Amino acid sequence: MGNIKVLRPGINVTIQDMGRPQHQHLGVPVSGALDPDALRLANALVGNPETCGALEIRMFGPTLEVATDAVRVALAGTRAELEILGQDPFRLPAHQSVRLVRGQKFRVGALPDGSTATLAIEGGFAVPQVYASRSTYSRAGIGGLKGRALREGDLLPLQLAMVEARDEQRLADDAYLDDGGPFRVILGPQRDFFTDEATALFLASVYTVTRDADRMGMRLDGPLLCHARGYNIVSDGIVTGAVQVPGNGLPIILLADHQTTGGYPKLAAVISADIPRLGRLRPGDEIRFEETTVEAAEAERKVREALLRRLIDAMAPAGAWLDEAALYRENLISGIVVETSSAV
Repeated sequence: MGNIKVLRPGINVTIQDMGRPQHQHLGVPVSGALDPDALRLANALVGNPETCGALEIRMFGPTLEVATDAVRVALAGTRAELEILGQDPFRLPAHQSVRLVRGQKFRVGALPDGSTATLAIEGGFAVPQVYASRSTYSRAGIGGLKGRALREGDLLPLQLAMVEARDEQRLADDAYLDDGGPFRVILGPQRDFFTDEATALFLASVYTVTRDADRMGMRLDGPLLCHARGYNIVSDGIVTGAVQVPGNGLPIILLADHQTTGGYPKLAAVISADIPRLGRLRPGDEIRFEETTVEAAEAERKVREALLRRLIDAMAPAGAWLDEAALYRENLISGIVVETSSAV
């Protein structure tokens, strides 16, 4: 069994797969990838099952060293580059796989276009499953690598000590990262705890993601929403994307590490097709909401699944990668030879 050595841990980098939704009745949070689309695409690029555990990067990525014969990695969910370090460093675009050998070091720097990215490694990580998932839930210290984010000096155990050389894969189109527009929501289940004016204000306003945001949820700043029947309810079930409104009137959107039950009224829930985009939001981003129906939400989920299937099916051999910036930095001409002839 091989390893990946953590030279620098980045910010809150954890192992995540698709989570453990089947254990919420036991009070176990789902966890899993904030951006499940990126997880599936990164895994497909390296030849893994789409639900395989990978490294989820938050804002700033790690610096890693290959401590096994060979690995294959791919970055998705961002347009950040994968930096291959060493005597002949080069940068590889996201959404393209690459094979690295023992001793090579690589890193992901600051994410320029969102809060979340996914780094998949062929074969995945040899860490124990907890409640049928390798996802890290750090608040309980379960899953992933010892139930926590990466630290300097960690050795990440791999399922494969060696991967074979083959054609590397690339994603033909990363336009999925440009999806925009309002986040579509289903109103309820405690819509009746809010005035009609509050609901209309929620749907008409622009909110801002605050710095109080993590894998559990994100607090929003914007117009205050008035409760019609108080703000305490008997705790009931929560889903990823639920919009809770506590006593201060400011919405909280619950994400992958959300608690399984909660006692604040929930005005709405973001539809599943928009959850990956929700997971890429960062502090300062603006957000709007638009009401939709259950039927429309189900149709949009099918559209999203069809898009992902097309993207994965259209992956093709990457061919040779040329780092033009590095090429232009080099002096490729060391001298000139001029042929001359002398008169007889």
